[in-house]
Parts: sequence; C-alpha cells; structure tokens
Amino acid sequence: MNMHKKSCLVQRLSHYTDLDETSLDSIARFEREEKDVSKNEEIYQEGDHNIHLYVVKRGWLYSYADLKDGRRQIVEIHHPGDIIGFPDIAFTERTTVLKAAEDARLCPFPKKDLDEVFKASPQLAALLFALAVRNQVIMIDFLRAIGRMSARERIAYFLLDMQARLRVTNKVTPGIFRLPLNQTEISDVLGLTNVYVSRSFTALERDGLISRSNGTVEILEEERMKQICDFSDRHTKLDTTWFPGAYATAG
Repeated sequence: MNMHKKSCLVQRLSHYTDLDETSLDSIARFEREEKDVSKNEEIYQEGDHNIHLYVVKRGWLYSYADLKDGRRQIVEIHHPGDIIGFPDIAFTERTTVLKAAEDARLCPFPKKDLDEVFKASPQLAALLFALAVRNQVIMIDFLRAIGRMSARERIAYFLLDMQARLRVTNKVTPGIFRLPLNQTEISDVLGLTNVYVSRSFTALERDGLISRSNGTVEILEEERMKQICDFSDRHTKLDTTWFPGAYATAG
C-alpha cells in the first residue's frame, strides 16, 4: 500500500473515489516500467505507430500538431498523474507530437494491456472512461475561451485551469504553482503572439490578480479572475455514483 501512495496516478485518481485493491493493482501494472526523457525531447511523432500509453511520473510535457503554415498548436499539457494517449486510443497512428517541456519521467505501458485492466477492474475502467469524457467538456470550454475571449481573458482562463488541475495532486500551497512553460509555448497553447502573452501577464500583475517569481505563479484574486473569464472548474469534482459497486457501497 505504501508503494501505491507514492504514485502520482493513484493520488490523482483517489481524489475522485476510494480505489479498491483491484484498481490499485491494475494501476501498478501501468507503472511497471519507467523511462526518463530530457527537456525538449520528442517522445513520438505524428503518424508513428500507436503502441503505448504513458503515465506521467515526473515533469511537464505537451502534445502538439504542426499547422500547414509552419506554426504549431499545443493541444494538451500533461502533468504528473496524467495518462497520455487516450485521445489516440481509437487509432493505429499518432495524431500529435509528444514533447517534454522539462526533464520528465514516463511509465510506458502497451495499449493492448488495457483489455486485462478493464476485465479485472470495472471500477478503474469506469473512472478512466469518466475522465476521458470529461476532457471533451474541458476541450469545449477551452475552445470557447480561445474563440471568444481577449488575450488577457485567455491568460486568466489558462492559469485558473492549470491551478485547478494541479490542485488534484498538489495539496501543499493553494494558489501557487510552477509554470515550466516558456512564452512561446504558452502562445502556442492559446493562439496568441509572444507580445500579447507578455502584455497580458503584465496586465494581470498590474491589476493585482497574480504575481510571478522564479518560474512560479501565484493567483492572488481567484474569484476576480473567474469573473474575468467565466471560468468553470471541471477538474475538482466527478460524479461517481454510477460506478460499478457504488450503490452497494452507498447502501
């Protein structure tokens, strides 16, 4: 059990429900192997054969797609406790490039092993399914933010979303988190130029909403920030009442 408690994935999934022993054992299978990657290393390319999923053990990574005009769009940021690869699970080839934003550690596991996990642990299968479906709602929220909001509002939304995600696994200091992404990477997430990113961060600091120091961000006025960009936290809560065994446990 102590080994399970050290797992970022266990910590993240346990936020939503009490994991049974079968689920914990299945998660341990996900994390049997470890692979260290260096900052700026590309782990796979678009079009590569889709064989493995990855649990993020340490560090930040991101998935991106190249555009025809030479630009790129970062479509997802990955933190410790995330499973990388679910959007591609229905395809035989990768649809994006995976790159490390900093030195990181991944746990690769074969996609084909999911069948045994789903058979052995219906609770874990239901939880992973719920998280995958929830991410579709998060993507809709994000597209709305990019399509309808100003640069300042987009940065506010981005920071609130990062904080909400990180709170699930990091309970230490509310409002403060590392942001190991450079200005260009943030630009490629939000569809902004570097100049607009810089100006928007400066504006939020000037308004007393955030502060930055040595690669960390502190959100000082969370409620005001939420009002600026109409942010809804989709990360903290999840309806698990329909999970296998949930009714029996509740009874």
